[in-house]
Parts: sequence; C-alpha cells; structure tokens
Amino acid sequence: MKYKTCVSIAEICPKKLGQTLKKALKKSDYVEIRFDFLKKEDIPQVLESVKKNLKKIVCTLRPKSEGGKFTGNEKERIAILKLIAEYNPFLLDVEFNTIKKNKNLRNYLKTSKTNLLISGHDYKKTPNFTQLQKKLIQMSKFSSNVKIVTTAKSTDDSARILQLYSKKEKVNLIAFSMGNLGKTSRILSLFLGSPFTYVSLGKPIAPGQFSFDEMKKIINLKN
Repeated sequence: MKYKTCVSIAEICPKKLGQTLKKALKKSDYVEIRFDFLKKEDIPQVLESVKKNLKKIVCTLRPKSEGGKFTGNEKERIAILKLIAEYNPFLLDVEFNTIKKNKNLRNYLKTSKTNLLISGHDYKKTPNFTQLQKKLIQMSKFSSNVKIVTTAKSTDDSARILQLYSKKEKVNLIAFSMGNLGKTSRILSLFLGSPFTYVSLGKPIAPGQFSFDEMKKIINLKN
C-alpha cells in the first residue's frame, strides 16, 4: 500500500513559494499552500501562478483566531476563500467555526461544488473522546473530508485522537495530535485510514511535524 503525504508550504514571498512548490510536488502526492502567510494583495497573483497544479493542492487561509497568520479582517478572508473556491482546488480547508456561522459562505461553497476539508484545531489540549466524537459528527455534516487536530500532553491523548478512526464511517478523516507527544499519531493515522499526513520540506510548520525525508525513512513512501 502506498501511503500519501501533503507538504505544507508557508512562504511569505510569491517567488519563493513558486520555487518551493516545484520542489514539493516532485516529492509529495499533495501540497498545502498556507495562503495566510502571504500578503493578502499577493494571493490573486499566486492563485494564477499555481492554477495548473491546483488538483494536487490543499488551499488554507487560516485566521489568527485558529493559529494562522492572516492579517486582514474576516470579511476580507471570506472574500478570498470564495476567490480560491472559483479555482476549484483539490481541497479548500475551511474551519468548522467559520463554516457553521457563515451561511452566505456555506451556500456559496455548496453552489460552487468546491471540495471542502472542514478543519478544527485545539492548540491547548485533547478533549475527551465523547467531545471528539460529537465534533466529528457535527463537522461531517458540511463535508465528507474532515480534519481534527489536537495538542497532546500525554501519550494517552494521542491514543484518544486515533480512536476516532474507529468511528469515521464514510468520512475521509485526518486526525492526529500536535507536539512531540503527538508525533507518532501523525504516522499511525496513515495506517488507520487517513488519506495523507502533513509533512514539511525541512523546518516544521506545526509542532511535531516530520519532514518528508524523515517520513520516507519511517514508512513506505515512493516518489
């Protein structure tokens, strides 16, 4: 079986992003572009420059409230999410908190038939299993692609987030824990059915993230 990876790119310079994207696509099945690291005025130009590769790209525009870097206001962010949707990427990452409270965006994305990855992050802890399971059910109402990421303070936290795979049913679930104590969950998630795991090209974008080369040494990756 071939396990898949998604390289996270968080460049602030459009030119550097293009160079890094080229390198990442040679190695990895998919690439996540963190558009929130760019200046908002650069995003339309970058979308045009990467459009031929968008079938392999996860587009993310993370607000500061969810651990991201986007500097504009929420109205601007929603407008950019709609713009990205017009390009029909492999997946558009939209936060659960965003989609559930913004009916206008919800309807727009439904009409555009955009492939959504509904994401939820907890940067402080890993909730109990009942809460995790409830969140999975709520998130899956908006898309069959769901990403739940928590923070591991113990090995039990990692085990608990991975329990979700036994309840995922028809959902394409990406679930793991961040931090050093959650590193193994990034690997084990693949064996439990995650469509891919996030990696870097070197410096981790998130706590506990492996590089592609490290992951390749651990599991059967082909590139």
